[in-house]
Amino acid sequence: MIDLKNIEGIYFVGIGGIGMSALALYFERGGFLIAGYDRSETTISRMLTDNGCIISYEDSVEKIPLLFRNVPEKENVIVVFTPAIPSDNKVISFFRKNRYRLYKRSEILGEISSRTSTLAIAGTHGKTSVSTMTAHLLKQSHVDCSAFLGGISKNYNTNLLVGESEYTVIEADEYDRSFLRLDPLMAVVTSVDADHLDIYGDRESMIKAYNEFCGKIRQGGKLFINHKIRERIRIPEGVSGYTYGSEPGSDFRAFDIQQLKDYYSFNLLTPDGVISDLHFPFPGIINIENLTAAIAIALNCGVTEQEIRKAIILFQGVKRRFDIRIDLPGLTYIDDYAHHPEEIKACINSVREYFAGRKITGIFQPHLYSRTRDHAAGFAEILDELDETLLLPVYPAREKPIPGVNSEMILNYMKSARKRMVKMDDIPECLDISSLDVLLTIGAGDIDKLVVPIEDKIKTITGL
Repeated sequence: MIDLKNIEGIYFVGIGGIGMSALALYFERGGFLIAGYDRSETTISRMLTDNGCIISYEDSVEKIPLLFRNVPEKENVIVVFTPAIPSDNKVISFFRKNRYRLYKRSEILGEISSRTSTLAIAGTHGKTSVSTMTAHLLKQSHVDCSAFLGGISKNYNTNLLVGESEYTVIEADEYDRSFLRLDPLMAVVTSVDADHLDIYGDRESMIKAYNEFCGKIRQGGKLFINHKIRERIRIPEGVSGYTYGSEPGSDFRAFDIQQLKDYYSFNLLTPDGVISDLHFPFPGIINIENLTAAIAIALNCGVTEQEIRKAIILFQGVKRRFDIRIDLPGLTYIDDYAHHPEEIKACINSVREYFAGRKITGIFQPHLYSRTRDHAAGFAEILDELDETLLLPVYPAREKPIPGVNSEMILNYMKSARKRMVKMDDIPECLDISSLDVLLTIGAGDIDKLVVPIEDKIKTITGL
């Protein structure tokens, strides 16, 4: 157990990350002095500063606040870091050299997980949506919850929820095997598509880790598995297992799904009967599947049918997850975090279904050289489903360049005649708003920096 009894402050290396920022907020509310480093200022880091956190954007020991830089008093602080921080970072090197108490983000989450009834949401894609939906259903009910989310909930404008309930929703991150430190009461596995092969080597090794994660569920706990991957995930002994989805045979099954003017109507089969005529106003057919998982957990936490019925009508979504920024007659702009071929496929299919018959233009920024190398052909295949594609250079994140790996690999695989490479600085200037119908920005890097400039150009031209 990590002893925080005499700790005055906590320093976060990589504080601007979505997972790290939630932890920073959590401990700031606990009365600790919070400081940290990140390489660039973002909306999230500005939010942390507004909450009293001290943040530096220079990789410099001199920029570390005195409390954390005073080596003789190092027992009064702890340092939390993300594995995405490069080993040659000067800030983390200072703390390592002087033998500070260092913990990975996953270790801190593991500590929190062991002290609460954790609802862990895992999967190569879909976990942020399911986590946020689950937290929303619990928060809008008599049950309540706390939550550490992998995105900014649009209902609550934060990635951290603090409640009085025994339940804590935690997004279970497979990167660096972080989710193996969790101690869940209940868990969901949404998908196991090949990803993070720089960590796992191959898909089978990754799936093995997912099954190891499921083995962490407490005796008497529950596991909810997407029906599509039921053969890949083993239900541990002493754990109750359920499937969810729209496929026949699912324990929790959405059926009779209808898209009406501005919402979906559907029925939900559960082990205890049918919940009929649910109304869900959030777009994207994939989100019915995500919502089914969230409802399954909520019901098993004691949320009532009537509470669920009301809560789903109020769900607003997650920033950067099928995030409709502008929706005008003949011009819609959507921003999405999708960065794996299967995620992009789900996004594009949802857009095709929800905005049937309209022309779709996509701007895609590949995330990581290793992922681009492993999935270049897969990216190309799904991007060919767009009417027009603009490709940005690879966003490296934590990686060094890999010789021969770049966005042109994807471009060369693509068969579409309407494809081109563009630079970040050339957008939105190169966008002809008059020729757009539905515009998507897709990716997990810094493509979100384009959102406001694109919005501003659209508003200027349309007179919004």
